[in-house]
Amino acid sequence: MPNKEQVLTALSTVMDPELNRDLVSLGMIENLTVEGADVSFTINLTTPACPLKHRIEADARRAVMGVEGVSTVKIEIASKVRASTPVNIDANQFGHVIAVGSGKGGVGKSTIAVALATSLVQEGARVGLLDADIYGPNIPRMLGLDRLPATPEGQKLKTAEINGLKVLSIGFFVTDGQPLIWRGPMLHSAIQQFLTDFDWGELDYLIVDMPPGTGDVQLSLSQVLPVSGAVVVSTPQQVALDDAARAIGMFQKLNVPILGVVENMAYLELPNGEKMYLFGEAGGEHLAFRTGVPLLGRIPMDPDVGKAGDFGTPYLLQDNPSTTARALKQMTCNVAAEISKQDYKKEKAK
Repeated sequence: MPNKEQVLTALSTVMDPELNRDLVSLGMIENLTVEGADVSFTINLTTPACPLKHRIEADARRAVMGVEGVSTVKIEIASKVRASTPVNIDANQFGHVIAVGSGKGGVGKSTIAVALATSLVQEGARVGLLDADIYGPNIPRMLGLDRLPATPEGQKLKTAEINGLKVLSIGFFVTDGQPLIWRGPMLHSAIQQFLTDFDWGELDYLIVDMPPGTGDVQLSLSQVLPVSGAVVVSTPQQVALDDAARAIGMFQKLNVPILGVVENMAYLELPNGEKMYLFGEAGGEHLAFRTGVPLLGRIPMDPDVGKAGDFGTPYLLQDNPSTTARALKQMTCNVAAEISKQDYKKEKAK
């Protein structure tokens, strides 16, 4: 009959493809039981949005079935986001802080931030979305939110919430259409208060929708809390790519790891299946190669995405099997994978 040691030895040959390390040494195998010829265990993934979880499960099953005497293998897939250095601020805990930025406006940065946040929630993560685009706060409209909930006396202020996603924006505090003409110190104070005065609880991911460009909010965020990584959004045309390259350079100067580039509005899919490249072809791929960062996704143009944002019905919260939905979810998996790799590098450097 097989024993636990034999099963663990078999599982030590199964690698996490992203981290290039085996499941046993990564501490991903839990609740291992061997009862006669029956084996069961839990694989605890480093992120609920692991893009290769089915491959990992299949490899683990194959390895254990190769142990002499094993007849059945029961595997439970779980996920526990592991942050090597979670950030604690006034009783709030942020496992990973992901900045979503762009070099210029109009490239769909907020759309990507909303998609990333809602997709991570659907994968089972605890997620917050901070709209730090002080001058153009679009997140409330895109999520169909117009106010914060009431807070009982004596408690920390509550964030807004939709389908488990915690949300905060300066848009909740100003009249619709009112411009904000703030200098650096006021911006810094607002970012600080958003993180300290509100009850975020314990989050696996805090997604921060940054203003476009390279300005005071980016500097303030990097000073207030450590940013795990940045996602830079661009459309394929050269002027947008040039500005995106500047945004990448800014994050690098602030010592913020670049998780990668998202090419938004990459193409328009025609009814016959052909692709029309309205703004140029493979611009995001060229930018990723030029700057040495991953290409996280190529998101097609889709009128339904714009309508969802205008009407406050988040695109990925709808039952939608479209090419665009699949591309956005794959982008989320790629972002989560890059975060896991960044975290693993920090662990190894300790």
